[in-house]
Amino acid sequence: MKSIDQTNFLGGEGTVHFDHILEAEEMHGMNRVYAKITLQKGCSVGYHVHNGDSEDYYVLKGTATIDDNHERTVTLHEGEHLFTASGKGHNLANLHEEELQIMALIIYDHEKPIS
Repeated sequence: MKSIDQTNFLGGEGTVHFDHILEAEEMHGMNRVYAKITLQKGCSVGYHVHNGDSEDYYVLKGTATIDDNHERTVTLHEGEHLFTASGKGHNLANLHEEELQIMALIIYDHEKPIS
């Protein structure tokens, strides 16, 4: 497992900690990211749009606040998830005292099934 910290990730605030469960090459072109992401209070992943891939956030611990495609603000609690399809955007923020831990899975879009 590879762990990295990124400051102001995608224009967000503070530091985002990534524990990459699998590297992209280990996923054989199916997925781009499979990682546990940890955010302390006040930290965020900046707003970004997915083109050619989709992402699912699953909350392991804490409370996530997400701008879902500039259409609504979503609050997710432990055990809940939000899927963002290709062509849509989102951010991720921890506005609460408790540490936020989520699983992030970014899946490449494919026009035809991979055999």
